[in-house]
Amino acid sequence: MSKAKSQKAGRATGKPSATPPAQMKMREPASLRKRATRRAQARKKTTRKAAPVLARKGNSSTAVARSNHNLPDALKNFSPCDIAIMYRPQTPDAIDQARELASWLQEHGYRVYSAPGQQLVRGCKKLTRRELDEIDWLIVLGGDGTYLRAVHLLEGRQIPILGINMGSLGFLTETRVEELYKTVLYTIHKKMQFRPRSMLKITVTRGVKSKAGKAKTTETFIALNDVVLERGSTTHLISLAVYSENQLVGEIKADALIVASPTGSTAYNLAAGGPILHPEVHAIVLTPVCPHALTTRPLIFPDDQEITFRLLTTDKRAGLTIDGNYCGEITTEDEVTVTRHEQEHFVIRRPTHNYFSLLREKLKFGERD
Repeated sequence: MSKAKSQKAGRATGKPSATPPAQMKMREPASLRKRATRRAQARKKTTRKAAPVLARKGNSSTAVARSNHNLPDALKNFSPCDIAIMYRPQTPDAIDQARELASWLQEHGYRVYSAPGQQLVRGCKKLTRRELDEIDWLIVLGGDGTYLRAVHLLEGRQIPILGINMGSLGFLTETRVEELYKTVLYTIHKKMQFRPRSMLKITVTRGVKSKAGKAKTTETFIALNDVVLERGSTTHLISLAVYSENQLVGEIKADALIVASPTGSTAYNLAAGGPILHPEVHAIVLTPVCPHALTTRPLIFPDDQEITFRLLTTDKRAGLTIDGNYCGEITTEDEVTVTRHEQEHFVIRRPTHNYFSLLREKLKFGERD
């Protein structure tokens, strides 16, 4: 049987083909190559002269092997067959690109899944909780908000995500849409890096100080960026007691309190005056928003510590927001605990990726005019 017939037979039976799709000779569609070339030429004309780059020792394949050395086994032996695609809702360009990509992947023997509530093309499966354990890779077309939704969809599973920027800032979705197919091919042929990002585990225990004898209930959440405890619409300031490993850090009165991971340090934390952390630093940053006391400053904790928060004022409530999603109210009977999640999230990056170049490009870091 020929390789092409073997691929078709595999798709017809719903089983992986005899020849792994990654071994096939794949090229991006010709129309897209021409379009990408025109865009690249236009961008070259308008791009400012870049600062000189120091020479790097070794080649890209060496860098990939070195960076992927401590990966989970599933990523060390990365050979995707089942790929999920999530696009930015109500964005025609993102929807069209997602459907075009889905068709292209299917033509090359891959099983493609659409995110819940989204539609791709005929032959794509709907991604359910059971299928989440089957997929090897998730491709996101949108902005950072879409990327965060994808992370929450995975519920802590170590499935790598490739972010294609079709939003505005694109700090997490770093890859340009013009480089979509080239980057997908590089990933399939093991020319990309899987970079770890720590996540936060949030545990909300309700009824800790209940005087009515109510049973305790516990809710658990995951955050890639941040957790925010903020004042309600009818309150002025909230007062929170902060503990690290059951030791009192202090009592903070502010409009809100941000608990950010290194990845989230460039989001709300940065806007509130918090520090930028390199995404692979093992730390958690705590930043007050408009604190009552000028001596209340941001704090950086080791991420192996358990940080606990309790609301002090009985007549007030605080809102709990995780990665931009409102998750309910916190009262004086509740306790919020934040620590590093036991699982890491993996982003897909080129071996030449430079975090500081990203800071300069996206946040204009260090610019004076």
